[in-house]
Amino acid sequence: MDFAGVMDLVKNMLPSSIVTLEIFFLTIIFSSILGMFVAFGRMSKYAIIRIPIQVFLLIMRGTPLILQLMFFYFAPYYIFAATLPRFWAAILAFTLNYSAYIAEIYRSGIESIPIGQYEAATVLGFGKAETFFKIILPQVVKRIIPPMSNELMTLVKDTALAQVIGVAEIFKLAGATMSSQFSTVPLIVAGVFYLIMNAVVERFCFYLEKKLDYYE
Repeated sequence: MDFAGVMDLVKNMLPSSIVTLEIFFLTIIFSSILGMFVAFGRMSKYAIIRIPIQVFLLIMRGTPLILQLMFFYFAPYYIFAATLPRFWAAILAFTLNYSAYIAEIYRSGIESIPIGQYEAATVLGFGKAETFFKIILPQVVKRIIPPMSNELMTLVKDTALAQVIGVAEIFKLAGATMSSQFSTVPLIVAGVFYLIMNAVVERFCFYLEKKLDYYE
């Protein structure tokens, strides 16, 4: 494949790369929000809340993401005689899966804060909500950036799994193009895309971590 062919390939991959980016950003937004609620449920002193959350975490972290993708796409047909659009089935699976991992990251960050800081905040007259958002949360954010960066970089690569239910993301197009042109160049181009995206994620997390150094 010559240079012009590679440029045409890159141009053809742009719509698929947008789908990949949509999966990435929507998953991060939804799983980060859901993960916070799951984390609080996991730390609840009430067994009726804590135990179902533990079961959820076990299922989401203990089964392959590729299986979850297929379940959320095919299961609604057999249960409700209806199917979710491929894209939104992928978003649902990715969100639930990553919320489980992010919830544990949140939990480890929150539980790493010394109990003395809560006691000091109480002495100073801070309420529970004010203590959490003004004192605890900024420190938690600082501490969870390294493990969160790992999850983000893993998610970039995991978006390729959406092709198992027919979502037209970049890896699916690369595979189809490779088969039709009998060339590995499409896979290399897709690999470069994932590499660039992970480089951006890594630099952003590094920048954010440095910006929050004053919490040390």
